[in-house]
Parts: sequence; C-alpha cells; structure tokens
Amino acid sequence: MRLEELDYELPEELIAQEPLADRDQARLLVVDRKRRTFEHSRFYKLARHLGDGDLLVLNNTRVVPARIMARKESGGQVELLMVRPMAERAGAWLAMLRAHRPLKSGARLVLDSGAALRIAGYARPGRAIVESEGDVSIDQLIHESGTLALPHYIRRDVNPDDFDDYQTIYAEREGSIAAPTAGLHFTEQTFAELARAGVRRAFITLHIGPGTFAPLRAPEVERHSMEAEWYTIARETAEAIDYARRTGGRIVAVGTSCVRTLESYAVTGDPEGFTGLFIFPGFRFKLVDAMVTNFHMPRSTPLALVMALAGRELVLDAYREAVRHRYRFLSYGDAMLIL
Repeated sequence: MRLEELDYELPEELIAQEPLADRDQARLLVVDRKRRTFEHSRFYKLARHLGDGDLLVLNNTRVVPARIMARKESGGQVELLMVRPMAERAGAWLAMLRAHRPLKSGARLVLDSGAALRIAGYARPGRAIVESEGDVSIDQLIHESGTLALPHYIRRDVNPDDFDDYQTIYAEREGSIAAPTAGLHFTEQTFAELARAGVRRAFITLHIGPGTFAPLRAPEVERHSMEAEWYTIARETAEAIDYARRTGGRIVAVGTSCVRTLESYAVTGDPEGFTGLFIFPGFRFKLVDAMVTNFHMPRSTPLALVMALAGRELVLDAYREAVRHRYRFLSYGDAMLIL
C-alpha cells in the first residue's frame, strides 16, 4: 500500500478545536459494511445501533500531564514529553525532547520550581533517558509541573477545562500521553441506555504513546514500524470476550487502541505486555467485529487500521460524506460506528 493511498482532503475549519458542551451530542456516522450504506445519527443514540449480547470494549487508561517545560543551564528552553517510566531502570523515564539544539548525555535541565532533571543517555534516536536529580520523583514532577500534551492540530493553549474534557469518564489507570478519543463521547446516560439494550461493557488498558500518533513516512505503508505500547487485559474482560463469542454477541472495540489490544491478545494469547502491532489493509481480524472511532488524520496509523476493518474505498467514501455534512474531525470531533 502506498502512503498516498491514506490521503484525503481535510478542510482545516473542520478540525475541532474545542469539545462539545455535552459529550454525547456528538454526531455519529454509522457505516454498514455489508450494505455499504451510511446513516447520520447522534452518539447518545448508540444503543439503537447495537444489540442484546454485544460487548463494548473500552480503554480505561488515564491521560497524565506529560508535557514539562524546562531550561538548560545556558538558559535555552526545552520541552519534554514524558513517554513512560523505564521498567529496566528504576526512576528513569523515556522522553521526547524539543530544543533548539540536540542535548547531549549529562545535560542538566531546570524546571521553574527549581527541580532538576538530567539526560542520562538515549535509548534510541529521539528517545532520551531522563532522571531526576533530587529526591522528588519524575512521577511527582509530572503531577506538580506538567500539563496536558494536546495534539498539535489543536491550535490553542491548554485550559483548565481540558483536564476533564480530554479524559474519558471511566479513565482509571494512569499512563497515557494522549486520550483514547473514541471514548470521550460516553456519558453515564449513554451507558445506562446501552445496559437497557442488553449491551455489556468490559475494559482493557493500553497506555497511548508515540506509537499511536507518530506519522507514517515510509513510501510503502507496510514498511512502517510502530513503537510498542503497554497493554493489559483483565481476567474478567477475557471471560466477557469468550462469553460474547460463545453466545453470538459482537465484540465492539471503542477506539483503535482497543482494536490493537484485542488483536494483539488474539495473536499472542498474552493478557499483558508491549505491543507494536501495526494494523493496515490486508490484516485478518480475529476478535473485533465492529468499532467506534473518531475521524483520523491523513497518513496516520489509526486511519490505516480503520481502512483495514472497513476497506479503503468505503472509508474514503465515509470521510467524504462526513466532510460534505460538516462533521467535526479529530480528537475533539465527532464519531463513526463501523458495523
């Protein structure tokens, strides 16, 4: 698959800059793969499109304020995006850095609070190993000095409301640097309607990192390598999946992170670990029957995954339909249900 096959025309004015006041009022484009039809709906009506025995699988990761601003001892500003703690090196974190010039190992970075970080080396190009110089842990520094890392296409500063808006209502396990945005539309009322319709729910955790949002650059999509992200599937979730499959219910994944987690589990049988599974057209799905998703950037791994599930031409037709009807795109935008 050529990279340009993941292109579509996205008018800039359709990129949502703010969330809706009411999450579940988002528009919902229902895509029927067998009939190749589209239906325009609203997210609060999701239960009407699912059935008794279906299982919604959601990602309960919680976004951390992973963006930290610091200064070099020479005064130059440095932006750090704290990716994840290093299991193999206690207290150290992997981080992405943005500075005027590359930082060498041993560089010292000072926060406004007076706390200091040190670049202990590089795990790979573009992934610094960062350690705290004092008694305060990096985890504590993130919560004291960090802010949310909203996507680059949201062209405004983070405001206090984002700390709630850019979080699902069921977020529980801290560790993501970006939200599982397909889940942002759910409310307690939506869940109540789903329960009344006989739709059950279960949770996985995948901590979203650079692997999900790194742009595709290889001319041939298949050559792209995704950076691994940590996931876990609880025993009760595995049991709920088995029950749904035995009783004829559909597995409905909420977001690309859930799809990758479920399909990684289907391939390896491992309920926990790191996954670098890259799903693109030609992939054979083993667990996922349907999915809820937002509208994604051109030339992105989430868009490749959606095309793998629904087919490239149908997805491009759906995106053109959404553009014609002025849907809101990307993280704070509207949703799609692929059946």
